[in-house]
Amino acid sequence: MKGCTFSVVIPAHNEENYVVRCIDSVKKAAAHYGGKVEIIVVCNRCTDRTAELAEKNGARVLYNDERCIASVRNTGIAEAKGEVVVTIDCDNRMTKGTLKEIAYLMATGLFIGGGSPVRFERNSLPLFFNDVLCKAGFRLTGRYCGIFWAEKKTFLEIGGFANKKAMEDIYTAGKLKKLGEQRGKKYTVLRENYLINSTRKFDDMGDWLYFGLLFKSAGSLLSAAFGDRSRLDKLLDNLFYDYNDNKKKR
Repeated sequence: MKGCTFSVVIPAHNEENYVVRCIDSVKKAAAHYGGKVEIIVVCNRCTDRTAELAEKNGARVLYNDERCIASVRNTGIAEAKGEVVVTIDCDNRMTKGTLKEIAYLMATGLFIGGGSPVRFERNSLPLFFNDVLCKAGFRLTGRYCGIFWAEKKTFLEIGGFANKKAMEDIYTAGKLKKLGEQRGKKYTVLRENYLINSTRKFDDMGDWLYFGLLFKSAGSLLSAAFGDRSRLDKLLDNLFYDYNDNKKKR
């Protein structure tokens, strides 16, 4: 796929503080690549200046009001004009060689798509442990996440991102990996580039955030295992879908 065209899909819920720097990282990667790249920001229930700033900085803005990140991403994928779709969360950034490396890997014909390594934008001991656990999980399962990339037709063939309120990335990686096995292709990960992962939730709620949640939410996880997801869904809403709204109220 030499000279392939890209669509970069960025889901966003009240991300006025992050959308410009994310778009800027994509622009730098696009300039380094040298090919055609469109940037799509999918505004999800935004009540701030996210859409305005995205349009001002050259992105095409779409809208989706569902409380499901998979659906938000899929809205962008459905409207993408590029041959290859890349997804990245709005508070994160990509390194400048990302699109060029993806184009190279796709041109080999060996890969169905892939993910990317993830590096936090700052360091600490608990973030180091978090990073070690994530890397171990990726290597054991081969379900690399971070920045997702594949041909648009491939995303459409697997039905887009898995319809999950959380961990939709892991399920989607599994679907891509399985399709690749059927086609004699590999699901892989970038070697030279990576996702710069935002630490804003850790900055706000402490670097031991997710370790603490494992203990505090044991009851919710157990209830969900036996069919009652109400407590778990409330936790996911507070942590992901309503995070920016709750922070404004503080």
